[in-house]
Amino acid sequence: MNIKNLYCTLIVIFSCIVNANAQEVLTIEEAMKIALENNFEIKIAKNNSTISETNVTVGNAGILPKATASIVDNNSVTNSTQVRQDGTSTTLNNAKNNSLTYGVTLGWTVFDGMRMFARYDQLKELQKLGDSELKRTILLKIGQVNSAYYDLVQQQQQLSALDTTIVISKQRLELAQNRFTIGKASKLEVLNAQVDLNSDQVALLRQKESYANAKILLNQYLARDPKINFTVVDEVTVDDKLVLADLLDLAQKQNPALESQIINKRIAELQLKQVKANRYPTVNLTSGYNFAESQSSLGFTSENSSKGFTYGFNASMNIFDGLNQHRNEKVAKLQIENSQIAIEQQNLILNTQLSTAFQTYLTNLELIDLEENNEAIAKQNLEITLDKFRIGTITTIDFRTAQLNYVNAKVRYSNAQFEAKLSEIALKELAGNINF
Repeated sequence: MNIKNLYCTLIVIFSCIVNANAQEVLTIEEAMKIALENNFEIKIAKNNSTISETNVTVGNAGILPKATASIVDNNSVTNSTQVRQDGTSTTLNNAKNNSLTYGVTLGWTVFDGMRMFARYDQLKELQKLGDSELKRTILLKIGQVNSAYYDLVQQQQQLSALDTTIVISKQRLELAQNRFTIGKASKLEVLNAQVDLNSDQVALLRQKESYANAKILLNQYLARDPKINFTVVDEVTVDDKLVLADLLDLAQKQNPALESQIINKRIAELQLKQVKANRYPTVNLTSGYNFAESQSSLGFTSENSSKGFTYGFNASMNIFDGLNQHRNEKVAKLQIENSQIAIEQQNLILNTQLSTAFQTYLTNLELIDLEENNEAIAKQNLEITLDKFRIGTITTIDFRTAQLNYVNAKVRYSNAQFEAKLSEIALKELAGNINF
């Protein structure tokens, strides 16, 4: 091998390596991991959950005392005149007066009808609600990633099917040209073969467009650059062992929407406790240590100062507030009733969705077996038709029909796998059981 040929070989190898690196093979596990780390809506839901967790403190519930430091400094320059009872008067222009007060006060609500403790429990329930919303967002986004990923697998399989039919169409065109050359076929047969090949190439271009757009959509769900190029694993594995009773049981325990409704009822019950607390007295303890200084240019006292400890308590109780207490309790009870109704409604919706989706899932599983068998038959039929076409015992129309039947069978088989996978994802999402 001379230097020129060696150089050309190295260039070809290098190009293949670069192309291989550019085509990242993305697995579904990697896609879900990237989505969990990058997806914007998941990030927002995580932050909201953290906010709910941060708010769960005894101080936020009002259980702890509050200490406040304050300082007040007042100054004035005035023209003053004082008239005494004996008739004498004193006048002073630009009289300066100063008053300075500072200190620390402490206030503590020691009893408020147990409202503070109900509030603390409510904050805990709000944290659980934030966690449930985070779980719902994650399940939704992971479901979207799964759907987009397996849509890409389907698109990739359809590209493969169209590549196959183009290879067959090229063979047909070559055979037609050879037969035309030796006088066993007409020019019309060659033209028909060329038209069908062009139609297949157009379909391939359309499919490449759909495939590229599906990649962009998946990159969007993964919150990364839309131009990142990759391929997906060319396989769809459908879990055919799902049982409706198990899914219904899991949904009762794990479905985020149902979980949120149950938490909302608990929050409403705690809200009623806080409203009822207004029937009881509120007792506050107060204490402080204060300093006060004042100076006056005119008057009997030119300077005054004081410091010391203060303490005390105050108590208050609602006697009559225009029946607002009764109204507020009635509203809070109705909110609890609404929460219970929402739970029952969500249960019905969930059971309906699961039952409907499971029926679709069973149908799609049957379609997979049927379309797989159809594809095998169509492939066998195409092979026989191709052999007969080579020896000229069938027409080009019969050959084209067999060719299209095979392509359509492959596409239907791919679609059946995709639809079954979507059904599986939907069922696991409703049950709150998508693995990620």
